[in-house]
Amino acid sequence: MTEANLPRGPELERAIDELRRERKAVILAHYYQEPEIQDIADFIGDSLQLAKAARDTDAEVIVFCGVHFMAETAKILNPTRTVVLPDLAAGCSLADSCPGEALAQFRAEHPDHLVVSYINCSAAAKVQSDIICTSSNAKRVVESLPADRPVLFAPDRNLGAWLVKQTGRQMDLWQGSCVVHETFSEARLLDLKARYPDAVVLAHPECEPPILALADEIGSTAHLLNVSASHPAKRFIVGTEPGIIHQMQKGRPDAEFLALPGTDESCSCNECPFMRLNTLEKIYLCLRDLTPVIELDEATRLGALKPLEAMMALG
Repeated sequence: MTEANLPRGPELERAIDELRRERKAVILAHYYQEPEIQDIADFIGDSLQLAKAARDTDAEVIVFCGVHFMAETAKILNPTRTVVLPDLAAGCSLADSCPGEALAQFRAEHPDHLVVSYINCSAAAKVQSDIICTSSNAKRVVESLPADRPVLFAPDRNLGAWLVKQTGRQMDLWQGSCVVHETFSEARLLDLKARYPDAVVLAHPECEPPILALADEIGSTAHLLNVSASHPAKRFIVGTEPGIIHQMQKGRPDAEFLALPGTDESCSCNECPFMRLNTLEKIYLCLRDLTPVIELDEATRLGALKPLEAMMALG
């Protein structure tokens, strides 16, 4: 069967299910994936939830519907399992902003620093880190560090700056950012707030400070999802990748969710172009062919595993 005559519609979903059983595979999907991918996934979550799901699975094949660093994390935690990413080009602007060799140079020049790296980084950057965090547990991770050691937080400057305010811990901040979260428009948020004064503003801490200053709730994708499910408000303005709205609507069919626009009205700048590279057709193909496969040399894997285990040891 060629790519030109792949199964379509319900037939495609049935073919994916059949291959999933044959391959003894599990499909993990991030909240930022397209709704049809979320709906066929065995597990949906944010970076921390997906890391735990990858660690705990007994599947022989892990299909990671997210971006490259997430699939790498699954491979770091599961060296004997086959990990496939539907589209190998599904990268991450934030991870790209912090190459492993640049972080290694910082460590060589600042040997007294502890390095806390957001999970949105490459395996090579994880190797240079003392502990990993996600937006769900970043505050706990930072607060666990010895008070007498200087800290570098990498790679997201906005999450780092927010953590400085949350914890009171002064840190050096790597100047990386997410191409999606940095494009949200303060002016358009103010306009939405004026039009819908009853709306609760939800924002991910990767957003720029002016957006966070206007937010009612700030937190990880899992936290924002929980707030939308439990808050009595009937309207929410969502300041993160709008893929999460699919799950928010499932939890609160009585509420309205407004995606915060980017600065450019001519494009869907609030959508992650990398997350959207994955499709049902590519999931079918990667299950059929077991490619693109994620591979890591053992030295890199073990080096990256150490700070991930340090994070997970915190609970």
